Amino acid sequence: MSHPPELPEIVRRAFDVSRRSGYVSFCRNETGRLLAMLAATRDGTMAEFGTGCGVGTAWLRSGVRGHKGSEKARIVTAELNPKLAGAAAEIFRDDDQVEVLAADWSTLRDRGPYSLLFLDAGEPTEVTVDAIADLVEDGGIVVLDDFVPCELWPPITGGRVDTLREHWLTDERFTAVEVMVAPDASTIIATKR
Repeated sequence: MSHPPELPEIVRRAFDVSRRSGYVSFCRNETGRLLAMLAATRDGTMAEFGTGCGVGTAWLRSGVRGHKGSEKARIVTAELNPKLAGAAAEIFRDDDQVEVLAADWSTLRDRGPYSLLFLDAGEPTEVTVDAIADLVEDGGIVVLDDFVPCELWPPITGGRVDTLREHWLTDERFTAVEVMVAPDASTIIATKR
């Protein structure tokens, strides 16, 4: 399978690993480009909760750059499924700026605070504002993906109020916005005040 030439090499490798592993749930390219752009603005520690086969982490890594006179950026990511974590670890085997853990996301609680944190909104019990707020440094950014765009307020998904989206967009600890990355997909970007 060939990839569009505009994909960074690390992202192409992650897609190949994902395909070989039979894993089809991963970060969309539109969200990935957003992650790369945001990672390019960050120093310190970035994290992803729920690595899968490493596509989101690869997008983050594609944006990381060294800043003269500042702390070296690094990425730590946790995946509960050991097979998927092992596949993702292979992508970053020779990269000392990325650490892949075969572990629950909660193992990353003591490794912050994070300058950028990428989360899958598909697991609402794990991505509540209260569970995440203290893990992000002041001025740090949280990115949540996998939302379906909604023009209503309060936001409605599947005939119910989307309380996860509502809480992230209204929590006073963050300045947040929902951004459409494609006609059928949006992300929430929240900066800690």
